Amino acid sequence: MTLQTQLVLQALLRDPARELYGRELSQLTGLMPGTTHPILLRLETEGWVTSHKEDIDPRAEKRPARRYYRLTANGAAQASAALAGARRPLGSALRGLTEGGAAS
Repeated sequence: MTLQTQLVLQALLRDPARELYGRELSQLTGLMPGTTHPILLRLETEGWVTSHKEDIDPRAEKRPARRYYRLTANGAAQASAALAGARRPLGSALRGLTEGGAAS
């Protein structure tokens, strides 16, 4: 799992029931929309995320309609497990570096 995907999942997991729109997720993660949106599309295809386009009049709101994303119940469970698995090797690697550096 890429670091970018991990950042998106972490942002969504902060409040799994909350819907976030694409630009908002980009701001939360520090990623560009061109990076965030393909990740969201892939997560939606995998069933981890659901989305819907808001029903507004773009002329009245003076902005385009936003697409909101939210983790599915299954997606939240899978994301939590995937992030836990992604962190463990990193933690082990860092401990090894710290121990190796302390021994030198």
